[in-house]
Amino acid sequence: MSDAPGAPDFSLVAKDYAAGRPGYPEELFDWLAATVAPARALAWDAATGSGQAAWGLAHRFDRVIATDVSGEQLRHARPHPRIDYRVARSEASGLPDASVDLAVSAAAAHWFDLPRYYDELRRVVRPGGVAVAWTYHVAHVDPPLDAILWRFYKDVLGPYYPPNVRLVDERFAGIQLPGRELTAPALHSTVRWSARQVAQFAATWSTVPAYIAATHTNPIPDLEATVATAFGGPDVVRELHFPLYVRAARL
Repeated sequence: MSDAPGAPDFSLVAKDYAAGRPGYPEELFDWLAATVAPARALAWDAATGSGQAAWGLAHRFDRVIATDVSGEQLRHARPHPRIDYRVARSEASGLPDASVDLAVSAAAAHWFDLPRYYDELRRVVRPGGVAVAWTYHVAHVDPPLDAILWRFYKDVLGPYYPPNVRLVDERFAGIQLPGRELTAPALHSTVRWSARQVAQFAATWSTVPAYIAATHTNPIPDLEATVATAFGGPDVVRELHFPLYVRAARL
């Protein structure tokens, strides 16, 4: 993640983050690879967390450098022979100048010091290379979960979110990557989850530890019970779709 003011410490939820966050569709990585083709030597995944995006890139690029400020997050990342996990800030990657064909940040750019991150992109991405930032909104998903998660996000956790989250609420409209803007295809992340898996996902939200510290109450068990009722039972599995909001630019 980032050392920018307001950024949470995701080390606190690293283990749950690795298991509880949705992955990304193959169509996204196919589009990314096609957009930078034929140059696919090096991709940089900034604020990789536990490597969800890095893993998809590794099947399409010769090498992936995946950075994060949290060594604990990286400890839970899935290893891959083409992925080099490194502790580094997104605003100061340590990568050589003009060395990167593709730079991505997945569900993370709202935590960055954006002016400094944009400068880093200008430094490390080669001329003609591509920068991409995408996110999903934790509370925007298919019915019946959409109404439940929105209430949990807005009414329960809302007072504890830092201002950075407004970028996600705005579907990354405020992310202005350097270079010529590119249009991404419509994409979504698909999961098949039970109520317990939904609860595990919600437990990774950045403000849950702040809520627990302030109220001395864990809101996750009540959320799981509500979802189980809506799904029709604790063991019922539903297919859910999270729309992806993608910003991209060619430098």
